[in-house]
Amino acid sequence: MKDIPALGMGTFRLKGETAYQAVTDALDVGFRHIDTAQIYDNESEVGSALADFELERDEFFLTTKVWNSHLNRTGFIPSVKESLEKLSVDYVDLLLIHWPSPEDNAPMDEYLGELLKAKQQGLTKHIGVSNFTIAQLKDALRILPAGELYVNQVEVQPYLQNHDLRAFCASNDIKVTGYNPFYVGEVLSDPEIVRIADKHGVSPANVAISWQLQNGLITIPASTNKDHLKDNFNSRGLQLDAEDMIAIGKLDRGDRKIDPDFAPQWD
Repeated sequence: MKDIPALGMGTFRLKGETAYQAVTDALDVGFRHIDTAQIYDNESEVGSALADFELERDEFFLTTKVWNSHLNRTGFIPSVKESLEKLSVDYVDLLLIHWPSPEDNAPMDEYLGELLKAKQQGLTKHIGVSNFTIAQLKDALRILPAGELYVNQVEVQPYLQNHDLRAFCASNDIKVTGYNPFYVGEVLSDPEIVRIADKHGVSPANVAISWQLQNGLITIPASTNKDHLKDNFNSRGLQLDAEDMIAIGKLDRGDRKIDPDFAPQWD
């Protein structure tokens, strides 16, 4: 099974032709890891872009996520098959539970059992979760067979560095995908990030992405601008020094951007 590329392209909030063109541009730039979700309502456009680009299936890594309304035995597997149809693939590389069931309305044993079943049926190569707390990860590790929980996708950015959660994941061999790396753009105008970018002669986006990568995170920045996509992809060439990493570490203020009313009780 192919491992997840550390740098991917996120598609949150991208719709219709915009989503199609952004994914096409990302593939043209060199991205081979695309992240989507049932609730994004763009799986068809993502699938069309991948199909039209005519890559071999093993040349890209594709993630989607199961929405809250399908966290049950009746709806889970049919929803995954519908996603595959929209994405025009036989399987995804990574299938995630998008959010833990709000207020535990659905038993975790049930929906994680369905997640494992999706893998056993060949609908996905890897399985994981998103927006799970440490307590919820402990439950998931109890429910799933050892080594099955591949990823926890959570918000991580300079203003919310999630140290405790990341440490727990590291100690349990769970990869972390940090979403919203730019804090919806605000990180890119932060004076300290701008200072470090100027020091290296790069963009603030390069700094934000490199900080994630050097922390061992997977990151999935989104953009609809091809030049920005190219810049994001080129972030892999930047090496921040220890002074830079310490300076960005000091920006942590526990400031969470993605916090819907059905979110869990965060760590």
